[in-house]
Amino acid sequence: MKVIGIVGEYNPFHFGHAYHIEESRKAAGEDSAVVCVMSGDFVQRGEAALYSKFARAEAACRSGADLVLELPLPWSLSSAEGFARGALGILGNLGIVDTLSFGSECGSADALSRTAELLLKHETDERIRRELKENEGISFAAARQRALAHFDGDLALLLESPNNILGVEYIKAIYEQSLDITPVTVMRLGAGHDAHGDALPRSASEIRRRIKAKNDADGDIPAAALEVYERERRLGRGPVFTDALEIAALSRLRMLPKEAFALLPDCGEGLSDRIAAAVSEESSLDAIAAAAKSKRYALSRIRRILMCASLGVRKGAALDLPPYARVLAANETGCRLLKEAKDKGRIPILTKPAAVKSLGTESLKLFKLGSDAHDFYVLGYAAREERRGGTDWRQSPKIL
Repeated sequence: MKVIGIVGEYNPFHFGHAYHIEESRKAAGEDSAVVCVMSGDFVQRGEAALYSKFARAEAACRSGADLVLELPLPWSLSSAEGFARGALGILGNLGIVDTLSFGSECGSADALSRTAELLLKHETDERIRRELKENEGISFAAARQRALAHFDGDLALLLESPNNILGVEYIKAIYEQSLDITPVTVMRLGAGHDAHGDALPRSASEIRRRIKAKNDADGDIPAAALEVYERERRLGRGPVFTDALEIAALSRLRMLPKEAFALLPDCGEGLSDRIAAAVSEESSLDAIAAAAKSKRYALSRIRRILMCASLGVRKGAALDLPPYARVLAANETGCRLLKEAKDKGRIPILTKPAAVKSLGTESLKLFKLGSDAHDFYVLGYAAREERRGGTDWRQSPKIL
């Protein structure tokens, strides 16, 4: 039986995600199993997820996934490179995943693999440094694309699309970690990654926009996932928007000393000063991000930094690989996979939160960081009684 690894945020799980799982299974064989590594309560855009990691994992498991594992907070709030490195660190160390499937705009795993190989070459790295030096104010992403164009213009064009970029980072992680995993890709259908409008299937960002505007988005979500989300709504546990956490985030940011901003991920000296100044003056997270933004620093990077500052994530937290794999949800097939991974894997698997206490100081510190973030996240719930603290320590995986 083939075991397919998939990395996602499922924010929320929609028909495009279901299509991806279905097509991945068709390519690998209908008896294949699907293991997902999914972001926790906060996602790479530097925002709160619509629904908690527990609800989103259950929705994914009811809609095609067999096993859903959590990508811990520091990697969930990383750049594409760190995000991919952490996710592949978990999938690769399970010892059971032989295929990685991801969506892309180009639909060619071969082209993305050649791009990854070129980016890993020393001469490409030197060229990127040269572009950054010779073009004042240029972003790293733009410098990288220019450097790649110097060697292969067609491959450089692939880096204009967000899913292609993530795909390249996944493949780089496979190479860098020497994983025996074959990358395959499913061409993305419907709306673009961040596109608005009615192209089907709609993008997750468009679905979130419609939900926030209280427009009907139920038709964009598979029935099994929708049932989970409707339950969460009834219980007052979502949808959660970052707006609901803004006052809590601002209070934490304003209490930080100026020097603390230099200790944040992806926050060099110049940017840390800009953010610290904006935090001391501006009245909203959006205003802080806008004030700190420049041609060199993208809004998404600044939002991640602000969320890391609010949640206590510090520089270097995502440099290594996650030290454990936490189970969020599983079905019968997923439970069989867990047994196999415990025999073949090179990473501890957490099914009971308290078991992290036996894994050492670093694992315990990481879990506490995530549990504190969950305590922060639940402050965005509409139902006061659901805002209790410490729930991350009491939550067992959802077994279907």
